[in-house]
Amino acid sequence: TLAAVMTMLVAIPSRGALRPTVSEVAQGLTCQCGCGLTVANCNMPTCSFSVPARDRIERMIAQGKSSPDIIAFFRHQYGEKVLSSPTTQGFNILAWTMPFIALAIGGVFIAATARRWHRAKDAPESGQNARQNGGQDASQSDAPPSDDFDPELRKELEGELRDEASK
Repeated sequence: TLAAVMTMLVAIPSRGALRPTVSEVAQGLTCQCGCGLTVANCNMPTCSFSVPARDRIERMIAQGKSSPDIIAFFRHQYGEKVLSSPTTQGFNILAWTMPFIALAIGGVFIAATARRWHRAKDAPESGQNARQNGGQDASQSDAPPSDDFDPELRKELEGELRDEASK
């Protein structure tokens, strides 16, 4: 039985030994015709890039090349613009991290703005609550009256505040 299991294991190809398909490799490459799709998804029947690229991929697979080897060939020939996703090294790491950095900065900005609005909303309410209870706000009780106001207007305002407080 051990010999039967061993022969079955040898007969089952490992995942790394499987040959890539044209579609799998073509998903990793961006079509250079200007359509913005991958080589696998470019639907132009006479595309000047994707049709020859798929043929080239098929020939390279028949020669026994792996998916990373084929992608490296196209990257060497056309540059990084041919890759459908940026690499995770060098300056390209910014393409992977920038969305998360922008979300974090935006979240901090929204939280700070909400906190500021909440504090601004609470500040006038606390002074109004003190007046409704018959007293003055603590910050106003220790401060001397300002001489910047017209004395007649000040008396009128104080009279209205007393009327409001007595209601």
